[in-house]
Amino acid sequence: MALVAGIDIGSLTAKIVVLNTKDPSNKNNFSQLKKVGYAPGNIARNLLNNAQDFFGKQKIDYIISTGYGRKLVENADKTITEITCHAVGAHHSDPSIQTIIDIGGQDSKVIRVNEKGQVQDFEMNDKCSAGSGRFLEVMASALEVSIEDFGPMGLKSTSPSKISSTCTVFAESEVISRINQGADRDDIIAGIHTSIVSKIIALAARVGIHPEISLTGGVALNPAVRTMLERELEVELKIPAEPQMNGAYGAAILAKKYYSKKG
Repeated sequence: MALVAGIDIGSLTAKIVVLNTKDPSNKNNFSQLKKVGYAPGNIARNLLNNAQDFFGKQKIDYIISTGYGRKLVENADKTITEITCHAVGAHHSDPSIQTIIDIGGQDSKVIRVNEKGQVQDFEMNDKCSAGSGRFLEVMASALEVSIEDFGPMGLKSTSPSKISSTCTVFAESEVISRINQGADRDDIIAGIHTSIVSKIIALAARVGIHPEISLTGGVALNPAVRTMLERELEVELKIPAEPQMNGAYGAAILAKKYYSKKG
């Protein structure tokens, strides 16, 4: 048995997926997610150690790193951009996928792929966190609501408040203003979700949306974002069982490919 790993070091979380090269199903033999702290390199090392412990201290034969902190994975055999890894991960999970919407901690991206899972075009919102999971976390904190309850509460509203600011800092001030005006909390939360969805739709319009569509990243677990995106796009989104692991899974698939060539 030979083991290969994909490690995705994002802005808020680090993920690892380990595959057995002898397993044609490409099912995850091991996967884990951890919060990224001050030292992402240490988190990557810890993930690899945990994976090796899981396999009885067996060596991992080939490692591909991706994400913001991909260059901090000391023993990576190769680094590959998250755009490519997300495309590969989504395609191998479901070959019918033509568009990937990934909403991560600090950025969001829309990727269009062909029938082979190769990237055809993409757009990325990486200049401001207003279209990301971090935006939702900041807004939830301002409204004293847990991030787990934030999405469900956003679905309760029938009259979303208008949140027009495109900057997280100004949007927070706008939310506080709505609170002081006596706006219903569910309406404010719905307005926040409407704001993030509108930014994703704008990205998607520049890339061109082609069904089938996969929604990945931690925000894929938010029911309000999913529901509002489906309403705007008029299509049912496909969400992997572990949407946060898609980039790491794609990196592991590529690690398996490169290792087989090496052998």
